[in-house]
Amino acid sequence: MFDFNSIYLFYLLVGLSAAMFAEGIYLLVYSNASYRKNINRRLKVMSDKTDRESVLVQLRRERGLTSAGDYRLPIVSLNQLLLQSGLTIGFGRLIIVIVAGAVAAFVAMLTFEGSAFHAFLAALFCGIALPPLVLKFMRSRRQKKFSAQFPDGIDIIVRSLRAGHPVPIAISMVAKEMRDPIGTEFGIVSDELTYGSDLETAMRNLFFRIGTDDLPLFVTAVAIQRSTGGNLGEILENLSSVIRQRFKMRRKIRALAAEGRASALILSSLPIGMFAVIQFLVPSFYASVWDQDLTKIALSLAGCWMGVGNFIMYRMVNFRI
Repeated sequence: MFDFNSIYLFYLLVGLSAAMFAEGIYLLVYSNASYRKNINRRLKVMSDKTDRESVLVQLRRERGLTSAGDYRLPIVSLNQLLLQSGLTIGFGRLIIVIVAGAVAAFVAMLTFEGSAFHAFLAALFCGIALPPLVLKFMRSRRQKKFSAQFPDGIDIIVRSLRAGHPVPIAISMVAKEMRDPIGTEFGIVSDELTYGSDLETAMRNLFFRIGTDDLPLFVTAVAIQRSTGGNLGEILENLSSVIRQRFKMRRKIRALAAEGRASALILSSLPIGMFAVIQFLVPSFYASVWDQDLTKIALSLAGCWMGVGNFIMYRMVNFRI
């Protein structure tokens, strides 16, 4: 039905073997590095700098903040999105990457399509629409990872408080023992407390950098205990149990809704997959109607209707707890 040269398969296997060999060498060398140096971003920066203030300033600048911890951009929502996504390349490098991606999309579309208008649309999409979507995806993934680590971090604070340590020392224990994102975030809180910030302000800054639903409970518990007193260890232990139960409930609902998500994925990908198979096996099947205006209108309407159906199915299996 179609010709396939086996030499390309040989080249592919050779390339994969070389990549796996290089990865093995890298992991062999990488395993000799210090565990403390690589546990999170803050400890890695501290291995090169002994001044904790310079470490705090560098971590803030990497996240798109000023040296004092204020927003660098006048648009607060965009600055929060960049901050909560966890990117460490800085705002200037991000602009360079976005511009380079838009230029590459323009050149690629102009080369393969030959239409300047389509190339302009591709550059506009890669320069304006695509970066916020990528940042939102990174923020969602980072928030989920933080939420999974958060109960363990609270347990470390509880054990440290029961051992007689003050709250700042208990927070620094989380920064030393846990991986990113919670390790670096609590490390920034510890550094802010060291250089004069009060505990409630540092906790609220933590919430602005993460933006998860569980953090306000933690911030409120610490603020109330600081103003009225009480057993903070017991309060945080109960909070850790509540967060774990919510996390288990989310996972249980996700498991129960797996059939709906699989059905949505199959029903959405089936028309596209069948079109790709027919186009590959019989390229002339759609040749007589491909250039017709009615075909383009019908495909656009079908795509919009499929998008509405996917959105409805997404809302049915995804909701807040």
